[in-house]
Amino acid sequence: MNCFKLFGLILAGTALTACADLDLAATPGDKSVDRGINSHHLSTLIAGVWVDPNGCDHWIIDDGVEGYLSERMTPDGRPVCSGVAPPNTAVGPFKAGSSIPDPVRASNFR
Repeated sequence: MNCFKLFGLILAGTALTACADLDLAATPGDKSVDRGINSHHLSTLIAGVWVDPNGCDHWIIDDGVEGYLSERMTPDGRPVCSGVAPPNTAVGPFKAGSSIPDPVRASNFR
């Protein structure tokens, strides 16, 4: 039985390693295109704001299966801490722009 488990783990690891080098974008290394189930350019998604525990803003996008997060910065590179919401809260239409439903309800994060 252990031999079968070991073989299965090796097979799964080999399959996942092969997928890591797969790049279907027109430009190799282009991270601005979602190549998943509903392939589209990420600029078509609508961002909301998540406020971290320190009170600073982060852009957040929920694509249904995967999500995107980046720190919100001023033009000179300082973090934006607008006070738009209490810490650890997401606001805005960050789930808009994708037809894939999110299996986890937002009420789990309050």
